[in-house]
Order: sequence, then C-alpha cells, then structure tokens
Amino acid sequence: MDAPRNLPDLQKECLGASRLMPSSTPPLPHGSSTPGPGGSSRDPGRARSEQTNGTDDRGAPGAQHPSTRVEHRIVVPSHVSMAALLGSGDSVLRAVEAGFPSVDVHARGNEIVVKGPVGDVALASRLLDELVEVVESGTQLSADVVTRSIAMLTAATASRPAEVLTFNILSNRGRTIRPKTVGQKRYVDAIDASTVTFGIGPAGTGKTYLAMAKAVQALQAKQVSRIVLTRPAVEAGERLGFLPGSLSEKIDPYLRPLYDALHDMIDPESIPKLIEAGTIEVAPLAYMRGRTLNDAFIILDEAQNTSTEQMKMFLTRLGFGSKMVITGDVTQVDLPGGTTSGLRVIEDVLTGVDDVEFCRLTSTDVVRHRLVSEIIDAYARWDVSSARPARDGGNHQHGSARGGTSRQGRPRDQREQGAR
Repeated sequence: MDAPRNLPDLQKECLGASRLMPSSTPPLPHGSSTPGPGGSSRDPGRARSEQTNGTDDRGAPGAQHPSTRVEHRIVVPSHVSMAALLGSGDSVLRAVEAGFPSVDVHARGNEIVVKGPVGDVALASRLLDELVEVVESGTQLSADVVTRSIAMLTAATASRPAEVLTFNILSNRGRTIRPKTVGQKRYVDAIDASTVTFGIGPAGTGKTYLAMAKAVQALQAKQVSRIVLTRPAVEAGERLGFLPGSLSEKIDPYLRPLYDALHDMIDPESIPKLIEAGTIEVAPLAYMRGRTLNDAFIILDEAQNTSTEQMKMFLTRLGFGSKMVITGDVTQVDLPGGTTSGLRVIEDVLTGVDDVEFCRLTSTDVVRHRLVSEIIDAYARWDVSSARPARDGGNHQHGSARGGTSRQGRPRDQREQGAR
C-alpha cells in the first residue's frame, strides 16, 4: 500500500481532485477546459463545484490554515438521481457526515453544500465527486460503500474509489460481482496479468469468491474450456471419525463452499449439466496427482492445508493455456503437528520465478460483518502480545499486517528457518 502522505500534500491533492479553487476564480468541473473569452466551456453533464473562503479561528480572512472553515457547493448533474446519491432516508449523506465529524453536509434540490475545515471539506467534496461517478455507473450506494471509499481516500492510494467500485467482473440474475477494496482490485488485476496467482489473507477477504468469479468470466468468454476447483480434504481441528455413505458423500462436505460460490455465479439448474459434461470439475486435491490440466482455470482453495509435497504436486499440474489461482490463510492451518504448510514456504521457493504473483490481503479487505475485521485484528494483537511459540510444528503464523502484490519472495526469518 502506498505510504501515507502529510497533511499539506493531502490537502493540495484533494483540492485539485475535487476542483476546489479560490472564489475569485470559477472552478472547472472534471474533464472541462478553461473558458474562452466568448463564454464558459463547462460540461453540463458533470458535477460543478464552488468554494467560498472563510476565516480561521484567529479571524484571518481567506487564510489556508488547517482550521480555516470554508463552504463548498457541488451541483449534481440533472441526469444523476439525488435519491440514489443520498440513499434511503439520507443514509449515504449521514454516512458521509459520520466519516467527517467536523463537516456539515446539506442537500437541497440538486445541490450539496459542504461546510467545515478546509482539509476535511476537500476530502468530503472529493468523496462526493466519486460517489456521483459511482451512481452514474448504476452501482447502488450504501453506508458500507461510503466507509470503504473514505478509507481509500484517507489512505492516499493510487486507485480512486470509483475505479474500484465500478469494476464489474461478472453479472448473474441481476447481481454484479465486483471488488470492494483496493486490495481486492489489485488481486483481480494480478489474476488477469499472471499465469499463477497466490491470494493470501484472512477469512472474509474474498480470496476464493473473486477467483471463482474470474474463472466463470474466463469460461463464459471462452478463454478456457473448463474450470477445475480443488481443495485438500482436511478436518478443521477436529476428528470426524468414520463418515457413512459413498466416497462422493464423504468428500462433498469439504467441497461445499466451492459449490455455494458456484450457485451465486451460474444458474443452479445448469451446474449439474456442466459438472456432468466435465466443464466444471470439483474434486479433492488428492485426485490431481498424475494429471496435466490444459486450457483450464484451476483454483486451489484452503492451500494452507497442503504439505510442501502436495503444493509441488499441484503446481506441476499446470498445462498449456491454463491459469492457476491458489488461495489460503496461513493463520488457520489444520495440518497435523510436525507438517509444514506448503503455502507458508512457497513464496521463498518461487523467488525469482516469472509470471507468478503473490497478493496479500489484510483485515482492511474483509467484506463480511464489520466484527470479522475487528476479530482478525484482535487475534493479531493477541498473538504479538502473548509471543507464544508457534504451534503445529511451525505452521502457525502471526497475522500479516502487510498487504499488496509482489513478484519477489521475502527472505526467510532466521527463527523460522531454525523451527523448520
């Protein structure tokens, strides 16, 4: 993730991005050019912005001190629904105010007025510009969308909220699947750019779901001829003992999350036909040995529960015209004690190998209930504070706070080498 920027730089960037200008110079909307002598060249289809300078706490007129209070007016284009922009019961507007407690936001007709300290007004105005663009794309706004957009803006990431939130991957039965965070967008871009992609991160970050969406998209676009979904059949910390039924009935519970995702992306009635025809294959990892998978989109889920030998076996199944995505969470390893997780060492193994990317998602990319993100962070803090020795033969790894995408492996920690 990009390094945070200081307040003056951030204010300068946001003022430019939100088209905030001194009141003596009419501001230009996004994409417009300087007015000529004969009149204005404003594009009536874009939001217009106007700012009135105020005074700081010391009464200095027009001073651009951080405490300077300004009023910024945004004129929303007539083709943008104010009801969609403001949300049901003004829920979106309230979410904007909650994200900027020192800012007052009022809407009347097709105008939105933002009042407050210059820095916060700049960010809030830029946020509203982004939300207008999101609404124009047909994406529904919610308080969650506002919260994620504010996080992107305050983190000073290279990606704009509108770019992330309007990037459609797949649509089915009126529902569109798209990334919801900058980390997820980077992950999706990495899948497009590389033959082998590793998505590593905590639960709820969309690692498997987005990979499945990209697989279905590739199948529909005829980029591949089949989808192969696999995961190791490892019990999650408990012994289930003998399971009755056929082999298929014994294995299906382990593969159920993959079937659930498929039902969100493909018409349920067509899934049995696609499986019967071999267009979609869902199988345990043990069934991959001895095969070469050509012209396929292959996903290995729960890869933290593979041994180093199983990981090598899986990766060497890659055939011509195929793409692989490997997902897992190295903080939730269920392998028996003494077994090293293949996902934990694979980045060191593949250091310097071209066309392989590692994407690390963090708690900021969690898209489940907000408590999931807080729980993940709480466990990470507890791991650090307790400093207890790694369990499960070195399989346990403290929660990673580092996100992003890399092609280069990290040097091994000497303590980890000793544990292995």
